[in-house]
Order: sequence, then C-alpha cells, then structure tokens
Amino acid sequence: MTQKVSVSNQIESLDLPIERDQFLRSIIRELAGTLQEIVGIEEAAGFLNVVGYRVGQHVNDIYHNGLQLPNLSREQVAAVLVDWKKRIKGDFFIIEESDEKIVLGNRKCPFAEEIEGREAMCVMTSNIFGVIAADNLGYARVELEDTIARGAHECRVVVHLKPNESFEEFTGQEYFKS
Repeated sequence: MTQKVSVSNQIESLDLPIERDQFLRSIIRELAGTLQEIVGIEEAAGFLNVVGYRVGQHVNDIYHNGLQLPNLSREQVAAVLVDWKKRIKGDFFIIEESDEKIVLGNRKCPFAEEIEGREAMCVMTSNIFGVIAADNLGYARVELEDTIARGAHECRVVVHLKPNESFEEFTGQEYFKS
C-alpha cells in the first residue's frame, strides 16, 4: 500500500500542463480539425454554425436575464459582445460603432494557440455575435475581415446592422431576428 501512495504522490506532484480549460480547447480544436480534414472547411463551418447559433441564443438569454431587459440597444449589444469575449479570455474591443455597423478588433483569441489553422472555429464568433445583434436589433451580417486563425496578428470583425442592397459587395453571414 505504501508503494501505491508514493507513486500516486509522485504523479500528483508533477507540474504538467494539464487543466480543464486547455483540455476543452484541445477537444474543440481536434473536432474542428477533424471536420475540416474530412468534409472540408466550408462543411466544417456549416456544422459549427449550428453549434454557434445555439450557443449564441444561450449567451443572449444570459445577458437578457442578467440585465433584466427584454431587448438590448445597439450600445448594449456592442458592450455585451466585448464583455462576453473578455469573460472567455478574449481581448475584443470596439473600433467603431454606428447605426450601420459595429466594428470590433481582437488581440487575443479565447481558443489561444488552439485556433491556429482552424479557421472553421471562427464561425462560433460570427454566430454568437450575429445572433445577439439580430435578436436585439432585428438584423446582422457578420464579416470576419481578419482572423488570428488565418494568420493575422489581430482579428477584425464587422457586424453590419443594415441589410446590404448590393450583392456584388456581399460578404459574411446574415442573421435575422428569430
């Protein structure tokens, strides 16, 4: 019995880079990577769209309940997007805010190094931002202009709040009030 205790103590005392947050990020990275490899980036993004949409609804409900408001203003939506990302260890900030759009920058991805080469994971941000903005403001089109996952130093995300009449300039994913 003494042998078992000392082996357990020895293993438990190891300083290993294993903890829950890193483990969960690794699982998501491997799931996204496996999807990208098997079905391609576009199809992987499609699967992650469904997950992101559901998570976006959940996050939106959390803020509605926390603020005890049935609907959020544009200023509140922008603040919620930044706050949510900070709570999950991102470093998002508002670059520009108007009735037309909310432009956000990001210096640190919540997925940390796990995001590299896994751009399909960025649809989570698109969906959560899009669902929150559209549910509260009626419409959103999220454009991921630059992302850390694609090798950029920082992310740049544009949340358009008005529909674009020109399909020639149309990029991003559209969201509508549910």
